[in-house]
Amino acid sequence: MTTTVKVTGMTCGHCAASVREEIGAIPGVTTVDVDLATGTVTIDSTRDLDPAAIERAVREAGYRLAN
Repeated sequence: MTTTVKVTGMTCGHCAASVREEIGAIPGVTTVDVDLATGTVTIDSTRDLDPAAIERAVREAGYRLAN
């Protein structure tokens, strides 16, 4: 399954790594690709992901999902 979200506030490689690490810790996530230029985060997983879990992970990294 592939899920795409938009994250605001990321400006550098460290930002992307933080988001990648937090989302990657969600059970079932296999890969996380971050595009800093667009703020797009593409998540591949073995199952449907709870949107609340994704939001918590992004907040834990210090960022927010775009509305």
